Amino acid sequence: MEMKQFIYLYSIFCICGLGFQACSAQESTSENGSAVPSTTEDRAIRTGAEVLMDDWSVIQDVHVGLLVNQTSRVGDQHLVDLLLEKGISIGKIFAPEHGFRGDADAGEHVKDGVDAKTSLPIVSLYGSHKKPNTEDLNGLDVVIFDIQDVGARFYTYISSLHYLMEACAENDVKVLVLDRPNPNGDIVDGNVLDMDYSSFVGKHAIPILHGMTVGEYAQMINGEYWLSDSVLCELEVISCENYTHKDSYSLPIKPSPNLPNDRAIRSYPSTCFFEGTVISEGRGTVKPFQVFGAPNIDVELTSYVFVPQSMPGAKYPKFKGQECFGFDISHVPNDFEEQKGVNLNYLISVYALYPDKDKFFLENGFFDKLAGGTQLREDIIAGKTAETIRASWQDDLIAFKLIRSKYLIYLDFE
Repeated sequence: MEMKQFIYLYSIFCICGLGFQACSAQESTSENGSAVPSTTEDRAIRTGAEVLMDDWSVIQDVHVGLLVNQTSRVGDQHLVDLLLEKGISIGKIFAPEHGFRGDADAGEHVKDGVDAKTSLPIVSLYGSHKKPNTEDLNGLDVVIFDIQDVGARFYTYISSLHYLMEACAENDVKVLVLDRPNPNGDIVDGNVLDMDYSSFVGKHAIPILHGMTVGEYAQMINGEYWLSDSVLCELEVISCENYTHKDSYSLPIKPSPNLPNDRAIRSYPSTCFFEGTVISEGRGTVKPFQVFGAPNIDVELTSYVFVPQSMPGAKYPKFKGQECFGFDISHVPNDFEEQKGVNLNYLISVYALYPDKDKFFLENGFFDKLAGGTQLREDIIAGKTAETIRASWQDDLIAFKLIRSKYLIYLDFE
C-alpha cells in the first residue's frame, strides 16, 4: 500500500473508531439475556405491562384488541396469553412490521391469519394496510399497544402507533399504551425530518433519535395534533416504574430479527443509512448493523471481510454469497457512552472509499426517506465533515427539545 493511502486509511479508522483489528466473519454475537432489565442494584425497572398486572380495572368488562409482537411479554409469558388467563375479552390481534411473532424480514409482506395457539384473528398492519379500518375495529372498546421500540425515527413501530391512534380516534376506540423504556432514550440527536419526506420510515418532524418512550411519543402525537384532520385519540399511558432517561436499558428480547443485541441497537441509528445505499448493512450476517461493506471496495483499504447469507430475518440480503470488504464495529468501543448519538463518520468514510460514487445512493430515493430530506445526501456528496453537518442540526434540535419537554413522563437525562 502506498504511504498516502496508508495515511488516508489511518485517518478514516481514527475518525470512525474502527481500529486495525481484523475479525473473522464467522464470529458469533450473543443475544441479551438479562431476566430483569435493571440499571441499579437497588431498583428494577418495571414495564407498563408489568404495572398493568397490579390493577386490571382499566380493561375489565370491555372488548380488547392488541397491537403486539414478540416483545410484548410479562416475564416469560406473552401478554396475549396472560390476558386470556385473566379472563379478559380479546377480539383481535394486530401485527406490525416483522409480524406477530417477530420473525419476518424487514419490508416482507405479512398476511392476515389466525394465531395457532389462541385461535385469535390476526390483522397485519404492514404493507398496503398500515391503518386499521372500521371493520378491523368493529366491536372493540380499547386497543392495547405494547411493543418494545428502540427510539429511532425510522424504526417503524412508532409509525404503526400513529396509524392506530388515528384509526381509533376516528372510530371512538380508546388506545392504551403499555410503556417500555427506550434503549436509546438518553440522547436527542440527528436532523429533524422535513415533512415533505414524511413516510412510514419517518412520519413526523422529529430527529433521528427523539429521546422518548412510545408513551411519551403518543402524548406528543395527540398534543401536537399530528393525526389526520387534527383528530384527538382517547389515550391512556400506563407508565414504567423506576425508569428515567438517564438509565441504560438492556432488552431481554430482540425487538426485530436484525437487532439481536445492545450493540446493534446502539449502532442502528448510525448504520441504518446504509440501507439507502449500495453498501451492505450486515443483514445476512451474525452482526447486522454492526458490519458494513461491499464487494467492490478496495480490500487494502478495509479491515473486515464478510459474506452475507440467507438466514431467518434476512432471506435476500444484499450481496448474498459474495465477499464484502468493509468494517466491523461490533467490538469497539465496549463503553456505549462513547457511542451516544448519530455517528456520521461511518457513512462519510465509506462514501469516500467507494469507487463509483454516482451509484452509491440508491435511485429509489430510500436514502432521503431515511434521512428525512435531501440535505444529508447533498452534504455528503459535497464533502462536508460530520462536525459541519451536525452543527447544521442544532437550531432544529433546540426547538424540538422544547416541544418534547411538554410530553415527558420520566426524569430527563439533562
